[in-house]
Amino acid sequence: MLVVVGMAVLGAILGVMAARKRNGNRADMAQYAAGYGIAFALLGLILSLILVRFVV
Repeated sequence: MLVVVGMAVLGAILGVMAARKRNGNRADMAQYAAGYGIAFALLGLILSLILVRFVV
């Protein structure tokens, strides 16, 4: 579970950085943070399922 949350936070940070790079306003930063956060959370979920499957 911690992998999913960590990846979501990382994705949100990267999303804000991507929006800033494209000179976006606060709404753009929030939208990018949400989109990247959801995408990275899904990747984190898949990664944690793989880890549980092969490690435990």
